[in-house]
Order: sequence, then C-alpha cells, then structure tokens
Amino acid sequence: MRPTETNIQSTAFPTLTEDQIAFLKRYGEVRRTEPGQLLFQEGDTTYDFIVILGGAVSIVESFGGASRTIATHGAGRFLGEMNMLTGQAVYLSAVVRKEGEVLAIPPEGLREVVTEEPALSDIILKAFLARRAVLMQVGSGLRIVGSHHSRDALRLREFAVRNRLPHAWLDLEEDPEAGALLRELGVDAGEAPVAVWQGRALRNPSNADLARAIGLDVDTSGERTYDLVVVGAGPAGLAAAVYGASEGLSTLTLESVALGGQAGTSSRIENYLGFPAGLSGSELASRAMVQASKFGARTTVPQEACGLEREDGCYKIRLSEGGEVRGRSVIVASGARYRRLDVPRLDEFEGLNVHYAATEAEAQMCADDEVAVVGGGNSAGQAAVFLAKRARKVYHLIRGGDLQKSMSRYLVDRVEGDPNVELLPHHEIRELVGETAPLEGIVAEDNRTGGRRTLPARALFVFIGAEANTGWLEGVLQLDSKGFVLTDRSLDGAVLDDWWSDLSRRPYLFETNLPGVFAVGDVRSGSIKRVASAVGEGSMAVRLVHQHLSEPGP
Repeated sequence: MRPTETNIQSTAFPTLTEDQIAFLKRYGEVRRTEPGQLLFQEGDTTYDFIVILGGAVSIVESFGGASRTIATHGAGRFLGEMNMLTGQAVYLSAVVRKEGEVLAIPPEGLREVVTEEPALSDIILKAFLARRAVLMQVGSGLRIVGSHHSRDALRLREFAVRNRLPHAWLDLEEDPEAGALLRELGVDAGEAPVAVWQGRALRNPSNADLARAIGLDVDTSGERTYDLVVVGAGPAGLAAAVYGASEGLSTLTLESVALGGQAGTSSRIENYLGFPAGLSGSELASRAMVQASKFGARTTVPQEACGLEREDGCYKIRLSEGGEVRGRSVIVASGARYRRLDVPRLDEFEGLNVHYAATEAEAQMCADDEVAVVGGGNSAGQAAVFLAKRARKVYHLIRGGDLQKSMSRYLVDRVEGDPNVELLPHHEIRELVGETAPLEGIVAEDNRTGGRRTLPARALFVFIGAEANTGWLEGVLQLDSKGFVLTDRSLDGAVLDDWWSDLSRRPYLFETNLPGVFAVGDVRSGSIKRVASAVGEGSMAVRLVHQHLSEPGP
C-alpha cells in the first residue's frame, strides 16, 4: 500500500480512547448487539452514530444478490460517514458479526459533539472525509452504466465526480458486467445511460432526479423563511454558509451544478493559505460543506435559481425545477461560467470531447490520448498539469506570448517544466476535425504568421475567460456592461430601490441596489478571481448581513 493510502486508512479508521468514549456516553445510550443485527441499512437517510464498545461490526455493500465487506470494526472504532451530517442516504450497511455492545448517539447528539468538543470533532470529521475518499476509491454506492460515447453518460459521471458521490462506472463497450447488469434489471441497452441505486434502475435521469434519489436535495417548498439564502456553492458561497450558520443564522445554500463551483474542478490549489502541500478543489469544497453542515447550514444540489423578487419584506428566489425559497437576506455567489470558443461545429463535440472542466471523470476518458488545453489563466494551467499525468501529450494553446501575464508563477513553472506539455504561444483554434464525434483533431493557427497546424487531439479543454452567471438577475439587480453585479461604491449614480429612503443609509460593502442582497466572489463586478479573495468576501458579507437584519423593517 502506498504511503498516501496508508495515511487515508489511518485517518479514516481511528480508535477512540477510553476517556473519549466516556465523554461520548453523555450523548447516547449503550445497547446490546447480536450477530446478524443491522445497525443501519443502505438507503437510510438518518441513523445513529455508533461507537463499538465490544464485539465486531462489518460495513457491507450488497448489490445484485451478492455482498462484499468493505471493513470490519472492533472495540473503540466508530461508524458513519459524511452523509451523517449532510443528510444524504447512506451507501452501505452495518451488520453485527460478533455480539457485544455499542454506544448509539442520535444525529442531533453528534451535531452537538462536533460543535462543542474540538478534539473529538477533529477526529470525527477527518474520518468522515477520509471515508468518503475510500468509498470513491473502491467504487461503492451508485452504479452508472452507459457508453463512453454518450453525452448523458458523461453528464452523470461528471455530476457524481464533482459532487464526490461514491460510484462505479460500467462501460457498455468495454465491461461485460455492464450488459449483464442491465439484463438483470430488465433494462434495454438502448435506454442507457442508467443509474442504479438500491436495486432501482433510473433510466437516463436528469441531475436533479439523481440528486433526489440519493438525498442530495432538501425541501424547497417555500413554507420556511431563512435568515440567509446563499445562491452558489463555490468558495465565496461556502464561506458565507459556514460563517452564517456558525453565527446563528438559519442558512440555506443553493447550487446549480456541484459544490465548489469552478474552483471545485481544480485538480490542485497550491497557494491557498494553510495548505502547504496543496489540496484539490473538490477536497476544499467537501471540507467546507461538512463544516457548514456541522453548524446546521443546509445545502441543496442541483437547484438553480431562475428569479429574484422582493415580497412582504423578504426575498423570494424561484427555482428552475419548480418551487421557491424565501430569505430575509440573500448573498449572490453564483459565480461565472467559462466562455465558449467561437469555432464552427463546436456544438457537435460539446458534452463528448469539448470540456469546460478537467476532473477525474474527463481524465479517465482521455487516458493515453493526445489532448489540447486552451487558456492562459490558472484554471488552464492546473488542467494542463493534471491531464499531463494521464494523457499521452497535452498541447497548451495561449493567444498571447507569455503565461506570466495571467497565471501564477508556480503554475507557469509547472507548465513549462512538464515534458508532457507542449506550450504553443500565439496560437488560436480555427477548426475542429472529425466527420462526427469523437473528435479527431484541431486546427490551430499562429496569430502572428497565419500558419496553420493540425494537432491530433482527441479532447479539447476550454478555459478562455468567464461570463457572469447573472441571467436570473437581469432587470432586478444593477449589472455592469459585462453582466457582473454592481455593489456599494460602484452603484454611485445607479437607481436604488425605494426601500433605501426608509433605511436612511447607502449600501454596505458588497451590497447591491436591493437592501439585504449582497454579491460576492466572481459574480461581483471588480472582484479578484482567486479562491482566497472569494472566501474572504463571503465571510465578510455575513457580518454585513447581521447589520442589515438588525435594522427596522420597511
């Protein structure tokens, strides 16, 4: 076992001391156990936090009439995983192997422990995060069956990877188990892709349907009014959720795609304070989600906001899947989306060979192929270095002549020093080559000489700047000429809502033309497009939300 795997295993399965167990007994009750007894079962959305006092318990996955043991725990070990705090359905079952005793702590008791007892909280939360990593490695939980030529299959895989959902991918063209599983479920191959969850076959589900099946969503009936609704779960939105919930605000976060936003697709962030060895964007998002959940914040994915309006002194956010949520204040952290290339036939290859993120799902699909990355910013550099570990070769195209103008120095060194990356300055893509998908190559042009070259890239990764994700706010919030949200001093001369005359003040920092509606992170006009600054803005905005909520109503 490699050292990194050893570290994950030791973090995932710690043994509690007698003093720690004695402390935990304040929050639960001791129960006798018998062989064969189920302590929790795959699919349960709530279950007790279990500490084994005596005997042995196995963590088991059942699938297709067979079962496999993932781990067996003895005295001093505890059971549970990230879903205990996030409300997702549990992926595995806990079966008693040897009679003994356990300490059972209800979910509300566990939440109190992780909030009030720092030492135990650190052990438990680190174990939960490490266990999710183990489940991802062993392919437990969800099964996704389909063709690697299918846009919808790729969509489901991306959704699972970006939301860190344990899953296994079964390719209809390459894995004989894929066809056998579909026949067992009575599903025709023409109905693929199929997501298999708890013995049910979900035929080509939407991301929202899949999220509902596995318990990622929360009630959005609109009957409850939250103190704070955060729209977007990138670094800015997650920071707002953590600080809002930790300071006593009832907090709901809406995310349309996946936790982490654009930063969540980064393979390695190496200049974030406190992580000298770096961490991936998905790891950062997972840690933030668990931290927010620890304080009681609720997060729902995928829920896309499609409208904002003021009603009865509060704000109502309409959702694309139907329903609405209400908040006394709103933090807009909906971020930005990468621009599309202006080349012919782009739509023929998008969703199959043209990508706007470089996660493990895309890396697996283009292993041993030649690929191209377009863009000169940090996201492009991180993608190039990450893909170079899997691809046969990476062509990195930039329109200008110098990476240092828009990329951090440490990444410039990585890109230029990687023997598997060929940097092509002053190059732009003019054509995509291939009769039909899959992509067979790209035609790149030197914008100084006009010379053209065909590169045998089978996948194209595009990171060429961002457009504000503010379509849902047009006509409601003041936007700049590029569609980003204007706030505080940048609103000088803008038409402010009538409510301001009652408040007798100007907008706070990060506040928009609507009182109590703030904008932070990449969506804000004039923001610095960096993870650290987004986290800072999200946390600072919560302090100003408190100030707004303390004001008399209109």
